[in-house]
Amino acid sequence: MNPEFQGLAALMTQAFRGVDLTPLGNQLIARVGQQPTVDSAEALLDLSVILHLKGNHDIALDVQQQALQLRQIYTLPARKAPAIRLLALMTPGALNANTPLEFLVQDSDIELTLLFLAPHLPFPPTLPDHDVAFVAVGEADHSQALLRALIDLARVWPRPLLNAPERILRLSRNESSALLADAPGVAMPMARRVKRDDLALAELPVIVRPIDSHAGKGLVKAETPHDLEQYLLTQPEPEFYVTPFVDYRSADGQFRKYRVVLIDGQPYASHMALSDHWMVHYLNGGMTESLAKREEEARFMARFDQDFAQRHRVALQGIHERLGLEYLVMDCAETREGQLLVFEVDSSAVVHAMDPVDLFPYKQPQMHKVFTAFRAMLERARQ
Repeated sequence: MNPEFQGLAALMTQAFRGVDLTPLGNQLIARVGQQPTVDSAEALLDLSVILHLKGNHDIALDVQQQALQLRQIYTLPARKAPAIRLLALMTPGALNANTPLEFLVQDSDIELTLLFLAPHLPFPPTLPDHDVAFVAVGEADHSQALLRALIDLARVWPRPLLNAPERILRLSRNESSALLADAPGVAMPMARRVKRDDLALAELPVIVRPIDSHAGKGLVKAETPHDLEQYLLTQPEPEFYVTPFVDYRSADGQFRKYRVVLIDGQPYASHMALSDHWMVHYLNGGMTESLAKREEEARFMARFDQDFAQRHRVALQGIHERLGLEYLVMDCAETREGQLLVFEVDSSAVVHAMDPVDLFPYKQPQMHKVFTAFRAMLERARQ
């Protein structure tokens, strides 16, 4: 039996939960055979996701290109009778290159069609039928040309279109920090784009990362000139973002980092992690190992509307008004003075319900709030 087209959310969820995807990958390779055809494009696209998940990124991109040369349009059917047809405008690239809409519509009545576009992938003569379009292309150096090309098309799009490309272009770290620099209630350290030869001139301490880096890859805190010298020995990139370091430790010495989703301006909790290290990511924060941390995250989610969202109501409203995106994800914290400390605003961060229910029973209800709000946004848009 040929494996069905699964897509990013289904494959990543299996990998996240410890499923070995090698047998499925072998099935997909057998399905493709020696001479790939249009009928094997779905298998190639799924295979490229599996290769990414296994860390074989260069091969994954090659396989993805093979798939997209055969076909640019892929459809993930609704699990129920389709009530909304959503068209996502996508770019080729890594797993974080686009808004991972598959997670937001998984097991719903939303039919999701993915249309991949690039200079070497011309716009199709006929659009797939859809009720709402969504620009899923994430902000990055490699996507800027495509986003600019989409601006004029978006203005004459035949259906409602969400997350306008000109607004996504403003999500670079330097431009977003400039836009939010004086937003009431917001503390977002100014990010500067610095060439390699000028990095030594940065005012210390700073956070340094390569351009288009995410999830802590290549991210360090430099406190001395020697730190910067050592950093450059390990990083070959020509440009970096440098951002002043803000010590956001709470009174108990823990660093707390939150992921918040803004849907039509309304905030929703996605996750919270805490650590005794300044660089907090959910997967390295020890959430799985610590019942106390999970209990705190559960309280954060349960009280979010009355507590966090109210405390930062003005800041969250200002972020929505200045960035103007219908769907936005932010990673943030709180300063010791009580401001909303924004690390990053993004449209392509993963918002998911992959965590095991036995360890995180509070997450499924919270994430269904997010998914329900996303669907309601689509429903409002198409009317």
